[in-house]
Amino acid sequence: MGSINAGLFIALDGVVEAPETWHFEYFDDEMGAAVGAMMAGNDAMLLGRHTYDEFAAFWPAADPADPFTAQMNGAQKYVVSTTLDKAEWENSTVIGGDVKAELLKLKQDKQLGVTGSPTLVRWLLEQQLIDELHLLVHPVAVGAGKILFTPGEKIPLRLIEATTFSTGVMHLVYGPVS
Repeated sequence: MGSINAGLFIALDGVVEAPETWHFEYFDDEMGAAVGAMMAGNDAMLLGRHTYDEFAAFWPAADPADPFTAQMNGAQKYVVSTTLDKAEWENSTVIGGDVKAELLKLKQDKQLGVTGSPTLVRWLLEQQLIDELHLLVHPVAVGAGKILFTPGEKIPLRLIEATTFSTGVMHLVYGPVS
């Protein structure tokens, strides 16, 4: 049986939007190893439409000497979208229609990893499809931006693991309660 595991950079105030503007000063070898380990355990990437667009615009032309470049470009990618008909980035397939049914089918034998894609992660949590939620909580309040959880909505989770990096970032791993 496979799984769906998601990883997000998140600020103390819950902001997950535009981490490229606030998280890099905390990114070091320790965090790189944790992110690499999350990605290495996956058979395929699961992306929302906006994250797909950003990644597809960047990674095909990224520095080939960067080990993440080959990993990102070579990985099988599934893009959840109701508006995208075809995905041009190599090894990409669009999932539309009955997304939950398609993901449950993929989850039977694939380890799917969600990188970024906070809207998709929120929906996956609401649908109880996430097996592990990795939050890399940064010691900074951003003040504005998209947050992960919908205000007023209750999603119970259980803590599986907690690690504090030397930069003050906490890597919290949550799973479903039942």
